[in-house]
Amino acid sequence: MKLIERFFYLDKLKNVMGTPDIKVISGVRRSGKSKLMEAFIEWLKTSEKKANIIHINFNLIEFEDIKTAEALNSYVEKHYKKNKSNYLFIDEVQLCKDFEKVINSFHASEKYDIYISGSNAFLLSSDLATLFTGRVFQIKVFPFSFSEYQKYFSYPDIDAAFDSFVKEGGMAGSFVYKKSEDKYSYIREVFDTLITRDIVQKYKIKGELLLNKLNDFLLDNISTEVSVRTIANTLTSVSEKTNDKTVGSYLNYLCNAFAYYKVRRYDIRGKKYLSSQDKYYLADHSFKYAKLGTKNFDFGRSYENIVAIELLRRGYEVYAGVLYKKEIDFVAIRQNEKLYIQVSDDISRPLTFEREINPLLSIKDAYPKIILARTKHEEYSHDGVRIIDIARWLLAED
Repeated sequence: MKLIERFFYLDKLKNVMGTPDIKVISGVRRSGKSKLMEAFIEWLKTSEKKANIIHINFNLIEFEDIKTAEALNSYVEKHYKKNKSNYLFIDEVQLCKDFEKVINSFHASEKYDIYISGSNAFLLSSDLATLFTGRVFQIKVFPFSFSEYQKYFSYPDIDAAFDSFVKEGGMAGSFVYKKSEDKYSYIREVFDTLITRDIVQKYKIKGELLLNKLNDFLLDNISTEVSVRTIANTLTSVSEKTNDKTVGSYLNYLCNAFAYYKVRRYDIRGKKYLSSQDKYYLADHSFKYAKLGTKNFDFGRSYENIVAIELLRRGYEVYAGVLYKKEIDFVAIRQNEKLYIQVSDDISRPLTFEREINPLLSIKDAYPKIILARTKHEEYSHDGVRIIDIARWLLAED
């Protein structure tokens, strides 16, 4: 399989080298966590030739005998070298029994720079503070961005590349397959495994059918505002009796496993968060079409999902904006920076353009306001609102 360097994530790892944190590489299943770790190790070998690198991948049979805390501790201590920088990398760490005990021990010894990755069933964001007594730094890995997709396939034409990316998504493991049905079969298998192994087994869920129905509902309502109560009522109406508490728990499980990302609503005028309804976006938009098919392909929702994930990848806090009952797709906040963004499939018709721009023009502060649409030409401005082609925005340096 062809590999490209994921500089965005490599730089994040380089920036935390030598810190006392336990570095945890996290993200949705098959998003490239193991390959990122391997790439970082290769870079480290060339940049710090005297470093002592201890690399354990519990997927490999050679490490089968050290899958207990005691055995792992013995192996690592045996390979420790004094008067050198000792880097410890452990992939699929959850396959070691009581791994958290030995990781905490390594951290307390202050002898190792520690990097780990593993199944989301055991390294959920919500669990990290409980698992590890030391400070944890997460490197959140997403599937391939459009920029990475374009580099992988070396498309000479940006627009052709984007049209393909919208349909195929960023799950790199699917790229080796030539036929669309084979690509979607791979993506569907990854997503189904995520549900059954990373969620059902982790939480010992008995109502797997209900979880699947909830998942199908979310897939069909990506970018739509929904409430826990609405979902519970909808599922109950189709003979899957449930309640708000169960639905809320299942939603949290899906988000903790990085299958979905929840976006809360934000009252722009009142500068407060609204809790009644939320939006949910897939870690990769291809999951929807792999599971539900492409017969009723919704470009607008796919574009919105792509933008949501790209904003998260770039480190923004992302909210759905509300102003005088008008909806703004995204309010993106990063430190002192704020962006207001509308996403549209096509703004060539005057009525559509007015519908998209009017909510932005209603916002009276001076923060940038942007419409991302499929214009296929260079950026321009209208009444202070930037109009940018979505493909070119995705490729732009952040």
